[in-house]
Amino acid sequence: MARPREFDEDRVLLAVRDEFWDKGYAATSLDDLLRVSGLGKGSLYGAFGDKRSLFLRVLRDYDDANLRTLREGLASAARGTDLVRTFLLGPTADPTGAVARRGCLLANSSAELATSTPDVAAEARRSYDAIAGILAEALERAQREGDLSPDADPAETARAVLVSQLGLIALGRTGVDIDVLVQAAQSALARLLPVPAR
Repeated sequence: MARPREFDEDRVLLAVRDEFWDKGYAATSLDDLLRVSGLGKGSLYGAFGDKRSLFLRVLRDYDDANLRTLREGLASAARGTDLVRTFLLGPTADPTGAVARRGCLLANSSAELATSTPDVAAEARRSYDAIAGILAEALERAQREGDLSPDADPAETARAVLVSQLGLIALGRTGVDIDVLVQAAQSALARLLPVPAR
């Protein structure tokens, strides 16, 4: 009979996720993973597989959590455009700029690994497609609510919003001043979600 795990799996996965997020995949060593998890090599690999398998697990968990948050945000938003604005402005929400400098685990990982690691590229496509789909739903709702021109294509606009947010994340990672990022985000919103003529 298999022995029950004697560690908090969620705590370990969050600690490992943050190590990958802060250092990147290549710069995170096995010693780093053992240190932050508090596990021995046999326990860590026995529970989660090798470094690559562990990384893919935390990346997928991170993406799924973000998608749940986005869906919940759409369900609770007063207006469809509220979700879109919140999403695009996300990288600029912390006035200290620390969140912008840390970036997004998915975006950071895609920049590092997508060309060399097909599993990461596939996960990025899956997640970005799902995000664009939720944003498109929000924009379709915005059209029904009169906040987006009926001539706008919700799917195309959703992809443009996603591209704009990813651009802000990339700039934020380089340490661009947070006020500059906020101005860029507001400018993108003004162009992507112009107030329709009444």
